[in-house]
Amino acid sequence: MSRPSHILVIRLSAMGDVALIVPVLTHLLRTYPNLKITVLTKPFFAHLFDHLEQINVVKAEVKIRHKGIPGLWILAKQLHKLKIDTIADLHNVLRSRILCGFLKILGHEYYTIDKGRSEKKALTRSNNKILKPLKSTHQRYADVFKKLGLPLEKEFKIEKTQLPLSSEIESVLNLNKSKKWIGIAPFAAHSPKQYPLKLMKKVISKLSQEENTQILLFGGGKKEVKKLKAIAENFSNCESVAGKFSFPEELQLISNLDLMLSMDSGNGHLAAMYGVNVITIWGATHPYAGFAPFGQTQEQQLLPDLEKYPLLPTSVYGNKKVIGYKKVMDDIRPEDVIRKVKSNLL
Repeated sequence: MSRPSHILVIRLSAMGDVALIVPVLTHLLRTYPNLKITVLTKPFFAHLFDHLEQINVVKAEVKIRHKGIPGLWILAKQLHKLKIDTIADLHNVLRSRILCGFLKILGHEYYTIDKGRSEKKALTRSNNKILKPLKSTHQRYADVFKKLGLPLEKEFKIEKTQLPLSSEIESVLNLNKSKKWIGIAPFAAHSPKQYPLKLMKKVISKLSQEENTQILLFGGGKKEVKKLKAIAENFSNCESVAGKFSFPEELQLISNLDLMLSMDSGNGHLAAMYGVNVITIWGATHPYAGFAPFGQTQEQQLLPDLEKYPLLPTSVYGNKKVIGYKKVMDDIRPEDVIRKVKSNLL
């Protein structure tokens, strides 16, 4: 097939999955500098592409203008006017499949991601579990672009990108640029993959005592904002940024970190897409499912004892609770986390 000059990339949610696209698109544009890319995503996630000037973002308003089948038809006609050559559906859910069907009616070919659902089911089931590393999500995205006639190198890196900080950030936070900035995101969407807060406080306490470090706590939602504020007040060299800034401003801060410590969660992916070092703590989920932050090695991952907890991983997303597995992360000692952070600080 002839190489396309303008492609539509579809990925509506979730934040971590959208963030996983960024390094791949960065490499795609570096490999094919004349390529035009339009990304279709939810309005909130559009900011993830702000630093990539070559990318145009169309916001899918799936709860308003583009709601339901009639709304998807309106969206398809809107996208058709952009004169797209071909489509990469990196979401592969009912909504994106219907949209692609409409776009095909309008004359556009589309290619869909293989999510490896059967392999992931074998990885997470209790009986006859097949514990082996699966293809990474980044590679699954790249496979779709190969179908489009845009093959990519299997192994690639991205340069660290530091966004300029807003005047609001500079005025609100007492930032010391001579210190190492460590971001810590202690929460996760599901409790089975969240490191116990009492243990994370020990990690924060020890790291904040280091004279050359500055700790920034990340999170969202009223409950997390309140908890993070209380934690920060107890330690020196520690500030909570949760609830203080806009999402674009939080991204500015994340891009300027020296290291991010997170669960298997969105904040790790946000940091990785700017080339920031990321240490991840895993619970009910596992890097083998292919969702490790981009560019991070196995040495940057802390996992429970799989011999002690042979049913791990119990799910891909960490939303499944299994009897006897509530405290799988308690065996990951704060001392091990601290040591891993220190050894990866550049």
